[in-house]
Amino acid sequence: MTYKGVLFDFSGTLFRIESAGSWLRAVLDEAGIVLPPEEVRRYAMRLAVAGALPGGTAPQQVPPDLAEVWATRDESAERHRAAYTGLARTVPLPSPALYDALYERHMTPDAWRPYADAAEVLSTLRREGIGVAVVSNIGWDLRPVFRAHGLDTWVDAYVLSYEHGVQKPDTRLFAAACELLGQDPHDCLMVGDDRRADGGAVELGCSVHFVEHLPVEERPAGLRPVLEPASRGPLP
Repeated sequence: MTYKGVLFDFSGTLFRIESAGSWLRAVLDEAGIVLPPEEVRRYAMRLAVAGALPGGTAPQQVPPDLAEVWATRDESAERHRAAYTGLARTVPLPSPALYDALYERHMTPDAWRPYADAAEVLSTLRREGIGVAVVSNIGWDLRPVFRAHGLDTWVDAYVLSYEHGVQKPDTRLFAAACELLGQDPHDCLMVGDDRRADGGAVELGCSVHFVEHLPVEERPAGLRPVLEPASRGPLP
């Protein structure tokens, strides 16, 4: 078979969030708060361990009072914000205003970097006439990130969990993406980094290919294997 549509996850697949240190330093600089470098590193490490950076490492432990909102965080913008600012607040910071500022920072294009081969892969699929959709568990509009980095021109459709009130692995998200591309799920490939969430596409009939959620520098060509199957057949 030949794929007629390819669905991509966002975070850890096409883009990677900045480091916790860069995230925190940007917000401190914006707030005019000057701290010793070692103190900034300690705060950043504690925020990373808490799982407070969306797209970063998962929390080592979710506080009981956040368990429910954490489990359903990608179903709405309000839950997403509450979950991540709640985790951030488990780390005492120099100013209460920093918690919301950190959340706002992660939604900016400057906080994200596309993987080195993302533009090549998306543009090649477009030239070959293969539809491209982004299917993401997320609580905010990521379209400006794609536009700012020049990738939006190669994306035909976006299916974002908070806009649908459900989150992957719910098959309704993958079904919506296939429908927007005008393709049968059996003719589509899902590419993602989360075996549970992105693997839900299999139930709908899509093929699935997983990439490693690594820093940009450590994964220069992780998406390129998608191109060969796109014209020849599904990945094993």
